[in-house]
Amino acid sequence: MHLLTLLILTLELMMLPFVLWYYYTWPKDKTRLWYFVLLALLIFYNLTGGLFPDPDIELIPLQVQNIIAYGTGFLMASYFPYYFYKSFHLERLRRHALYGVPACLLVPYLIFFCTLYPLSGNLDLAINLGMIVPLIYSPVLLYAILISIRERFKANDLALYPYGKAEMRAVYLAVSPWVLMCIFSYLRVSQWIEVLATNIGFITITALFMIRSGRRERLDKHRKLELERSGTLLNAEFMERCENYHLSKREIQVARLHCEGLTYEQIGENLFIGKRTVDTYVQRIYFKTLVNNKINLRKALGYENPATP
Repeated sequence: MHLLTLLILTLELMMLPFVLWYYYTWPKDKTRLWYFVLLALLIFYNLTGGLFPDPDIELIPLQVQNIIAYGTGFLMASYFPYYFYKSFHLERLRRHALYGVPACLLVPYLIFFCTLYPLSGNLDLAINLGMIVPLIYSPVLLYAILISIRERFKANDLALYPYGKAEMRAVYLAVSPWVLMCIFSYLRVSQWIEVLATNIGFITITALFMIRSGRRERLDKHRKLELERSGTLLNAEFMERCENYHLSKREIQVARLHCEGLTYEQIGENLFIGKRTVDTYVQRIYFKTLVNNKINLRKALGYENPATP
């Protein structure tokens, strides 16, 4: 195993319990679960890529070692589109994540590496034939991710987006080497170059994940303290769903009044803010809860009030 691979793998193994703890403390935040899967797959990839193929490992045949090593690379490249689709709500990527990736990445791997390679014993033949479709599809996938990000920001005010444009771009640049893993494999790139290129991106994602998780923890604690001080009385289901959607204290107040049927002017008078500010908050709430009208918002937040018109 290359020394660089060993160092990165050690670092990732040390991080794994912390990521698991993040998910344990907030299991309703599924982005933490998807990130935990991402980290686990990355560790598995670095481990198999660092150990295999090795003729000295007699317990595992050399062919099986190659199949596993290439398989973890294909698996990582296949997971990233799904990670984007679920974590950042990029609906445009749904077809790629659920259908395009299995057809253009996983199927070629199964045909050429899991079937042709064991039958022929020729790894070069499996690589040359098995990489044709992934080589064509990888740039298409990268472009689809980029377009999805652009459309997401065009459809919504940048100030309303919970992650931020800079963060989205950073994650996009971080995952690009992984989507192009097939190119690395086809060109027989040296292990240390491959590991360095892919794991630098992962470190970027990790930093963003930790910052975002810490920010959410602070906001959640602050929101709960403020709600306790103000004595806000809302039904438990409503509050729980507001927390699940990461609504701020002000957004919860606006959402409650909006669900009650108050006009923007009335909400502004109650909260001492302008009508345009209320409209901004409502659009932000719609964005976070993935709805487009008041009726669907009530359903999404489980709002119940007999006086609601």
